[in-house]
Amino acid sequence: MNKLFFGDNLYVLRERVKDESVDLIYLDPPFNSQTEFNVIYETKDNLQETAQRTTFNDTWHFEDEAEAAYRDILANGGQVALLMEGLCQALQRNGMAAYLVAMTVRLIELRRKLKRTGSLYLHCDPTASHYLKIILDVIFGEKSFRNEIIWQRTTSHNSARRYGRIHDSILFYTSGKEFTWNKLFTPYGAAQLGRYKKDDQDRLYKAENLTAERRDSSSGKFIWRGSIPGPSRGWAYTQEQLEQWWSEGRILTKRDGTPRLDGLKVLLDDMPGQPLQDIWTDLPRVANVSAERLGFPTQKPTNLLNRIISVSSNEGDVVLDPYCGCGTTVEAAQQLKRAWVGIDVSYYAVKLIERRVRGLVNAPELRVEGIPADFASAEALAEKDRYGFQQWAVGELGCQLWNDGKKGADGGIDGEMRFFGGPDKIGRLLVQVKGGKKSNPSQIREFHTVMDDAKADMGVFFCRGETTPEMRASASRAGSYRLGMNQVARLQIITLAAWMAGQRPPLPNPLPLQIQGDRSGRPRAGRRPDPKQPEFRFVVEGGLSKAPKGNVLNPDFIPDVLLRDG
Repeated sequence: MNKLFFGDNLYVLRERVKDESVDLIYLDPPFNSQTEFNVIYETKDNLQETAQRTTFNDTWHFEDEAEAAYRDILANGGQVALLMEGLCQALQRNGMAAYLVAMTVRLIELRRKLKRTGSLYLHCDPTASHYLKIILDVIFGEKSFRNEIIWQRTTSHNSARRYGRIHDSILFYTSGKEFTWNKLFTPYGAAQLGRYKKDDQDRLYKAENLTAERRDSSSGKFIWRGSIPGPSRGWAYTQEQLEQWWSEGRILTKRDGTPRLDGLKVLLDDMPGQPLQDIWTDLPRVANVSAERLGFPTQKPTNLLNRIISVSSNEGDVVLDPYCGCGTTVEAAQQLKRAWVGIDVSYYAVKLIERRVRGLVNAPELRVEGIPADFASAEALAEKDRYGFQQWAVGELGCQLWNDGKKGADGGIDGEMRFFGGPDKIGRLLVQVKGGKKSNPSQIREFHTVMDDAKADMGVFFCRGETTPEMRASASRAGSYRLGMNQVARLQIITLAAWMAGQRPPLPNPLPLQIQGDRSGRPRAGRRPDPKQPEFRFVVEGGLSKAPKGNVLNPDFIPDVLLRDG
């Protein structure tokens, strides 16, 4: 069951994943952090302005999509409906309410997909973790809560007028009382090692107590080799066990040769380590210069997922990640011999994951579901999910999504590309996608107006239906644009049938991307690159992707759409 889905995880969970089929769910959804995650397009030094594009805006608004999810929750009734009704009233349907509604409707579905022995780990930050825990308590039952794990993602972070935020929370729930649990241990720290001494063979050991409290019991109150516990205590082990340890030389003695009451000799070499606790400080974020870093804004370290998957699943179990981003969960599950299901609404992310999985040594057979392979499947996608169709089309054109692909008003722009428009100019191409069966000349004229208002150099109108002479005439009024040595139509119409038949219009090559983040590894907002902060980039040149020293984008995983035409 190794499956990768492109599409809205709510639809995929409802339509493509069976109930009670998953052993472990890890999700790292948006945090409602009010943060813009930016891509900076790399430009030549002589250009005065640097192009910037917001790839994901983690800010929410209570609009049509939130309203639909809210009505869905209320229609199902029960305690979850009562909770969400109260939260939305208390929060006055603000951005946080929209975020919680979107999360709740998906957490309900995830609960249905878990086996009765399954576990769920929800990765979040202090922005909304307290709300999410209440929602999970209602959906799973408060007795199903196991831990709030504190993951220290960085050692320090400068924050204005507040304490530095250096941790995320991971909420751990199970479907029931019986669940998979493989105990893990971490190495002892300096404080624990300080309790150990060296014996005459230079082995490190510590002494453990051989007795236990027996205040109201006669158990263990016997004389053994001249020693007897105090009045309120007794031997914690049987006489047979004590004799065995004596014969093995594991009992420490007093000067007179009798056993010490705290004389069980425990060798460090025999100890597995300290049992894993709920504060994790030993798994640092993916370093800026790490070969593991793919340049994805919210990438988590593989070791973090290895730990979660190892503790709460066994080989052959099914791991699901409904927000799989750059695919860290998928890779960790594959390497640990688990089956997996990955879902992401971003075409860019899905193509990145596909490339990442195919690059593994033990790469499984993989078919990405939800990405059209022919005209019929593209038509089906447009019918069932016009936003998914929009994302696919924008990605196929090699462009970045506009408005993060979120449902709602987009000002007539679905995608954007920045490109070199000449020695001293950055060009801008806009995309509008129409998934309806028919398009008309007024839509072309409206898009032409959008292009002019946005001062765009070029535009692509991608439509599902066939064009008409009137539509082509409206497009021709936008004029032409000099692309390289050729004059091309400034507003080009591309039909779905032509695209699936392999016809490609003259389009510019997108600018190389430069991911910009702060020293915590978190992406940061900003209108211009800050020379005091590290810059991370890859460059496409000479037909090959080359990674400068210190690069955080692994060139092996650059999606094919960014390498089109070299």
